[in-house]
Amino acid sequence: MLRGLPHDTAAALAGQRIQAIERHGKFISIRLERGFLVVHLGMTGKLLVNAERTKWTHAIFTMDRGVMIFDDPRQFGRIEYGTELPARVVALGPEPLEVSLADFAARLKERRSPIKAVLLNQAVVRGVGNIYADEALFRAGIHPKRMAASLRKERAEKLYVAMREVLAEAIESRGSSVSNYVDADGRKGSFQQSHRVYQRTGEACVSCGGKIKRIVLAQRGTHFCPKCQK
Repeated sequence: MLRGLPHDTAAALAGQRIQAIERHGKFISIRLERGFLVVHLGMTGKLLVNAERTKWTHAIFTMDRGVMIFDDPRQFGRIEYGTELPARVVALGPEPLEVSLADFAARLKERRSPIKAVLLNQAVVRGVGNIYADEALFRAGIHPKRMAASLRKERAEKLYVAMREVLAEAIESRGSSVSNYVDADGRKGSFQQSHRVYQRTGEACVSCGGKIKRIVLAQRGTHFCPKCQK
């Protein structure tokens, strides 16, 4: 789970002061005086402050005020220290809450793939996951299989607004705890209570009353309303 040798990483981190904690898509970047400690949580990873160690604790960071631990039962997460941000992080697309409408629309026009797959492509925009792609497409009234390049200007704008709204609301609610996600204090998020399509297969659509359908697209479970999304 660690890129690099444990002893070398520990020696490089020792005595450094944390200057900022930032997010680059799905990567957490802890900016230090010299370099960056970058963490990807994977599917089940957690960064917890002053929490009890478990059998899934793979890294312990001792600080002058408390301890931060990295837990990951499925071990898909990654930890990496370097003097610069990793190249794969630098290569990510723009932040969805910062990208301009014009840039976003232009990026969609370049992609002849289903719009759901394009939203999940971290080179297009970084940090939009499966839940929020489904929710944004529902709010915009766009079918997940529609080709991204075929979206007219007004529909691309609808999706742009919906994507930003969904992400802002999810952040306000501390995320979606549909399985084991918790924040650094071990608290669950509550945005799952506001999901309109995600994991609501067979339930009534909140807009038209029709049944929510599930398909597999881009190797991910995809939820949508066949009546509302065209």
